[in-house]
Amino acid sequence: MADAKTWARVKSPWVLHFNSGACNGCDIEIVALLTPKYDVERFGIKLEPSPRHADILLVTGAVTNQCAERLKRVYDQMPQPKFVVAIGACACSGGVFAGTYNTLGGVDKVIPVSAYIPGCPPRPEAIIDGCVKLLNAINPPKKKKRKQVNGIKEATKSEVVPVVMEVKQDGKQ
Repeated sequence: MADAKTWARVKSPWVLHFNSGACNGCDIEIVALLTPKYDVERFGIKLEPSPRHADILLVTGAVTNQCAERLKRVYDQMPQPKFVVAIGACACSGGVFAGTYNTLGGVDKVIPVSAYIPGCPPRPEAIIDGCVKLLNAINPPKKKKRKQVNGIKEATKSEVVPVVMEVKQDGKQ
C-alpha cells in the first residue's frame, strides 16, 4: 500500500504556493509554470489552494516576523509526508532582506526544507528541475535489468553498442 501512495505522490504531486513576504519576482515565475509555454500540469503537477490536500509547499520570499506563525500553521496542516521547496535567494537565505529588523531569514529558520532553488528570481526551468529532483529523491527511478541471451548481456538503449563492421556507401568494406 505504501508503494501505491508513493507512486501516486510522485506521478501527481499537488503543490501549494506560499508567499512569505517576497517582492513577487519568484511568484511571477511560479505563475509562469502554469502558462501554456511550460504547462507543468502535463507532468501531473497541480496547484492546490488548500494545505490539507497539498504534498509540496513552494515558499517564496524571506520569512518575516509577521508571517512566521502563519507559515508554521500552513505547514502543520499539510498531511504526511510533506515536502518544502524554498524558491529564490530570499527563501533560501533571506536574500537582500537578511539582517533587517523584521526578517527572520530563510524558510529553514521556521520549517524544515527539502529542496532549495536559488536565484533572484529563478527561471521556471530551474523550478521544474528542482521539483523533478525532489520527486526523484522521494522515489528514485529503478534500473532496468539486462537480459542475457546465450550468456551475453543485452545492451540497453543508453549503452553504446560497438560497430562490428563499417560499410561504406558504395558497398565496399
